[in-house]
Amino acid sequence: MADVDVVIVGAGCAGLAAAKTLRAAGRSFVVVEAMDRIGGRAWTTSTDFGVPFDIGCAWLHAADRNPFFPEAQAAGWTLQHHEMALDHLWFGRRRATAAELAAERRAEAELAAMIAQHRNGNDRLSGLIESCHGLRVSATFAGPMDFGADDDEISIADFNSAAELDPNYFTREGYGALIHRWGADVPVSLSTPVRRIRWDGPGVEVETAKGTIRAKAVIVTASTGVLAFEEIAFTPDLPDRHMEAIHDLPMGLLTKIPLQIDGTRLGLKPFDDVLIERHARHDVFFLAFPFDLDLMVGFVGGDFAWEMEAAGGAAAVDFVTDRLVDCFGSDARRAVRHGMMTNWGAERYVRGGYASARPGKAHARDVLSDPVGERIWFAGEALAGGLKQTAAGARLSGEAVGGRVGLWLSHQDPA
Repeated sequence: MADVDVVIVGAGCAGLAAAKTLRAAGRSFVVVEAMDRIGGRAWTTSTDFGVPFDIGCAWLHAADRNPFFPEAQAAGWTLQHHEMALDHLWFGRRRATAAELAAERRAEAELAAMIAQHRNGNDRLSGLIESCHGLRVSATFAGPMDFGADDDEISIADFNSAAELDPNYFTREGYGALIHRWGADVPVSLSTPVRRIRWDGPGVEVETAKGTIRAKAVIVTASTGVLAFEEIAFTPDLPDRHMEAIHDLPMGLLTKIPLQIDGTRLGLKPFDDVLIERHARHDVFFLAFPFDLDLMVGFVGGDFAWEMEAAGGAAAVDFVTDRLVDCFGSDARRAVRHGMMTNWGAERYVRGGYASARPGKAHARDVLSDPVGERIWFAGEALAGGLKQTAAGARLSGEAVGGRVGLWLSHQDPA
């Protein structure tokens, strides 16, 4: 006899959405979360700068299809459309000329057309970028700043299947806070990491730090980084094709290094996009003073983000401060009051930003979407179709899998 119909592993957007869907269908469930809070990679804090700051996801992407957007409007959240255009470009210490900036914008459009038309041949995104004029900026935006990985580690097919994310909105109160508000009505067992999932019987047994839960099925929403690290054991082992799919969807990384700037706006307007291109892909993107707050939010991505997180927060703050000095002069250093670095790569129960398929492995997302033994189901941003790598996509994935599991359960006990 099962304790519940379904165990849901993880209380991020996907797990919370699956729980809400199963609850609406009248199914019993338990949600177990390894961390001491809900939301997963959606997390707003006010401790670092005295204002809400999103440690995790920040943009409400694809607002016309994002289920969180109307909820933000209904809640009275302060929203700002952000076009994510390139307003300011620097090559090291040198500001790009107007002609160079225009050329880079043309290169971005050229690359987008090449990606859309690509059908066969080399599946590494770097192969197309090498054919594109304006290589440096195109490589930065298409790779680390879009997918959290360098262009030679990105599948063109996977990149091409990502949906257009405009319109994008930024929220002053915090995207993580909105998601926490939405998911607060779901009962969750916090600080309950799953150690093992047994599926060698008629149902599943989910062994946690607080005991074992029996169920008819389990929905696993842990990141591919956690699964690849085998934080959760499976008995019997998962099929080889599923394990290969997990390893073919490694976690990319986009690291934020926000600085509190006092007394100056450096000649920039709120929400300006600033890109500083440097050697060896040590590039930095800044979102300038969102909502006219005293924050310059720096971003580094791909391999450099992993290197930066390994170096630590103090080194990261020094690095981005130095870059502002390179571009805006020594007064910028005196204006920096405080800084910090996000560190998702070191978070044991996340291990990165979001999943990006290896070249030639875009099909891994479809493989991992197949249930195992009709008892183990996977959901999350890695399996979110066109809205992959987004909180909205994770929610929609959780809703879809929750619906599929509910339908499967109805066939098991139609009475």
